Amino acid sequence: VHIVESGGGLVEPGGSLRLSCAASGFSFGEAIMTWHRQAPEKAREWVATMFPGGATFYTDSVSGRFTISRDDANGMLYLQMNSLKPEDTAVYYCQEAGSTTWGQGTQVTVSS
Repeated sequence: VHIVESGGGLVEPGGSLRLSCAASGFSFGEAIMTWHRQAPEKAREWVATMFPGGATFYTDSVSGRFTISRDDANGMLYLQMNSLKPEDTAVYYCQEAGSTTWGQGTQVTVSS
């Protein structure tokens, strides 16, 4: 299993970013895929999940602002993040649900 996240950066409050995750080494099209994040000095938390059939679920704090999507043909997972807030600052990770494999993550910093 190989996971590589990208797309993070520094953005002002209210701005947008689109994170990407390239995944390989497993049957991506059959996998439940998730995004998580870890803020400084806090535990890693779940952000969003997308099932192979298209169903999506979000933690309350990002619902209505973030959108998870996937490109099964290319093994890609995305997280469109709009109306970003300083409290969204964290390292973001994607993961196959239930897997013990994590990528290196991508840093998102929301600050003016």
